[in-house]
Amino acid sequence: MFLKSIELQHYRNYERVELQTDSQVNIFIGPNAQGKTNLLEAIFVLALSKSHRTSKDKELIGWQSDTARIIGEAERKYGTVKLELAFSGQGKKAKINGLEQRKLSDFVGTLNVVMFAPEDLEIVKGTPGIRRRFLDMEIGQVQPGYLHTLQQYAKVLVQRNNYLKSAYPGGAQQAMLDIWNAQLVEYGVKIIKKRQNFIKRLQKWAETIHAGITAGTEQLEVQYKPSFEAAASEDESVLFEQFMIKLSQVKEQELRRGMTLAGPHRDDLAFYINGKEAQTFGSQGQQRTTALSLKLAEIELIREEIGEYPVLLLDDVLSELDRNRQTQLIETFQSKVQTFITTTGLESVDIAKLQDASLYHVKEGSVMR
Repeated sequence: MFLKSIELQHYRNYERVELQTDSQVNIFIGPNAQGKTNLLEAIFVLALSKSHRTSKDKELIGWQSDTARIIGEAERKYGTVKLELAFSGQGKKAKINGLEQRKLSDFVGTLNVVMFAPEDLEIVKGTPGIRRRFLDMEIGQVQPGYLHTLQQYAKVLVQRNNYLKSAYPGGAQQAMLDIWNAQLVEYGVKIIKKRQNFIKRLQKWAETIHAGITAGTEQLEVQYKPSFEAAASEDESVLFEQFMIKLSQVKEQELRRGMTLAGPHRDDLAFYINGKEAQTFGSQGQQRTTALSLKLAEIELIREEIGEYPVLLLDDVLSELDRNRQTQLIETFQSKVQTFITTTGLESVDIAKLQDASLYHVKEGSVMR
């Protein structure tokens, strides 16, 4: 997979910029707050239809503008595809080869990316919500139907929570709860199954990569932590039954609190290094290596799923890595993964190891090659 060009119109601090990104490695260099991250964010948004930095699309629209547009041309194994994403006060519209897509889930996955930024360390040491977001965005790229299931689950969750709040203290009618429970569990089981499969495959790649980075001194294990114990089962009928049982067990507590206390919206991930939990007992270096291993594993997992490598986005991350980790990262993507790198200075990048690299200078929303 190869992003041949990217055009931004009224996006963040860019009034208009059009770039031919025809190199295997594209390096954007410049001081902070000039727009380097905005460029990588735009590529990410073009792939997933949402930003990794904000949940508010209006923040993507440039100052004193009503609309923003991202246009890109990508080379896939089956041919060239033109992508367009437009944002306005009325929402967003997505086009593939000029044809408007009825659902965003039909658009997501046409371009596949893996983003690695300093804040990705939070995947390891941050909140469960950050890890769930990591899971959902990566699964959604390669299995667009997953995003639709997530949306349906979220709708049912909101409606069920509203019912729980309105029903207390008078008590809930079991018949109504049964309806919400059945819908919640139906979509929830599908999400759990997808996550189970994803993590099993991620573990396979991450374990091997982590051992390579640490010269075999550390073994990484990734574990799915569902909100009810029986979710470790991979049998859908068992999952359905145990999810229902869990909801019946927490019913009174849910009514008092007015919220749903079991389901994939409360799941988590755990990382273990040599049997010890990395979030709690890992050093910063071990946590950083774990995050790097996860991102490199993502690259291989996406290739395994779709038959070609994704585009790699490295936002000011090389300076965060020591030479050993930086070398491992460069050797992983060199010559096989098109990569976009932002940096404030080349002194932090082992430039001698980079081949076929183009350099772009970014200053106050303009880009010069």
